[in-house]
Amino acid sequence: MFTHLIVGAEFNIGDALFYAVLFLVLMFIIKLVAWKPITKMMQDRADKISDDIDNAEKSRSHASDLEKQRQDELAHSQEEASDIISKAQQSGDKRRDSIIEEARSNAQLLKENAQKDIEQQKKEALADSKNDVADLSIEIASKIIKKSLDANDQKALINSYIEGLGNNESK
Repeated sequence: MFTHLIVGAEFNIGDALFYAVLFLVLMFIIKLVAWKPITKMMQDRADKISDDIDNAEKSRSHASDLEKQRQDELAHSQEEASDIISKAQQSGDKRRDSIIEEARSNAQLLKENAQKDIEQQKKEALADSKNDVADLSIEIASKIIKKSLDANDQKALINSYIEGLGNNESK
């Protein structure tokens, strides 16, 4: 059966030539109408893909640069924070030392003033004691001697006696 179809069919050169010419014309029309737009479309697609790859590379590079800049800024801000803390600590130490020195100075001044006050009060007490002793001695001497002496002479005598006592005490 298959042989019959092949044997039964005759090969016609005119038909073959017609089909060949028709094929060539169809290829030419496809080339004019479809080939250029298809190749243009394919080229545009290739260009777009290439541009997208380039843009992605640029974006990745930019993101990497931004990340590096952010890391640098973070390190810089950490250094600034350390400097600020260090300066604050130094300032606090200086202030503490200043306060301590001021307190010591004030304490020394208070001590000196207290010593001066004590010395002054001691002198005043000694002077008062001299006067009291002089007055008492005059009274006693008046009672013992029953004679009234000049008060100034008695005070001078007692003062010389008390000064003599004061000199003996300091030795």
